[in-house]
Amino acid sequence: MASCMQCGKELTHNEIGAHRKFINRGAEQFYCKQCLAAHLGVTPERIDEKIELFKRQGCTLFV
Repeated sequence: MASCMQCGKELTHNEIGAHRKFINRGAEQFYCKQCLAAHLGVTPERIDEKIELFKRQGCTLFV
C-alpha cells in the first residue's frame, strides 16, 4: 500500500481517492487525509464529508 508523501502514514483506498479527486487524477504520490486537509486549508472532517458525498453520487474513486 502507498504511504503519504509528506508524513509517511500508510494510506487507505479512500485517502488515495481523495487525493486523486481534489489534486490530480493521475497522481502516483499521495497525501493522507490530514496532510491533504492541511494542503487544501480545510478540516479532515470536511474531507470525510466530501468522500461520503462523492460515494453517494457513485464516484468509483471511493469504496
